[in-house]
Amino acid sequence: MDGSSSQSLAVQRPSENNLAAIVLDQDLKIILLTAANSGSGTTTSALMLAGELARSCRGQVLLIDASLSKENLTQNFGLGQEHGFLDLVLAESPPPLERCIEASANLPFHFMPLGHYWQHNGRLSPQAVEQLFSKLREHYRFVVIDGEAIYANADTLGLAALVDGVALVVRGEETRWEVAQAAVQRLTQANARLIGSVFNARRYYMPKWVYDNL
Repeated sequence: MDGSSSQSLAVQRPSENNLAAIVLDQDLKIILLTAANSGSGTTTSALMLAGELARSCRGQVLLIDASLSKENLTQNFGLGQEHGFLDLVLAESPPPLERCIEASANLPFHFMPLGHYWQHNGRLSPQAVEQLFSKLREHYRFVVIDGEAIYANADTLGLAALVDGVALVVRGEETRWEVAQAAVQRLTQANARLIGSVFNARRYYMPKWVYDNL
């Protein structure tokens, strides 16, 4: 790991450490990370939170990619052709759960790719999402979801209402206070449980340790 990456990680980690402590204290299982607007660093925060939870608990942790961004984790990991989250909640005949989960002995958590989003049209079904979450609760101590921004995808609010807790990622010097407040209000109106926020003052990056362990 080079010096610039080490410095970036050192700046970012306290926010996710604090959020992990909140998750552990409140015994939450399924956590969604979202933001008001795209490009706020939600993916980075989801990676760091999943890693921190994996190091802090005895059970397995799963990180789900629910972002439609062209730079999402699924694409960065080279898993664009694999089954994943959208196949499980949108397909008429979903694949087996185990086919949608990637594991590496060198990673502290399991990973669920986005899935074949180009093959599915329509909105997320709350019933299908709840059924998936029920299965995941049986297998995992924690599930972290890297979600789309609130103003980028209408499904985010529906997903937020079904998880145990939502963390809002705020990018310093770019996310306007009024926009962040409006995002909080929309989450509240959707009956989402907002458990905290992550202040992200850095540009988006992919932690080097993720690539090193794939």
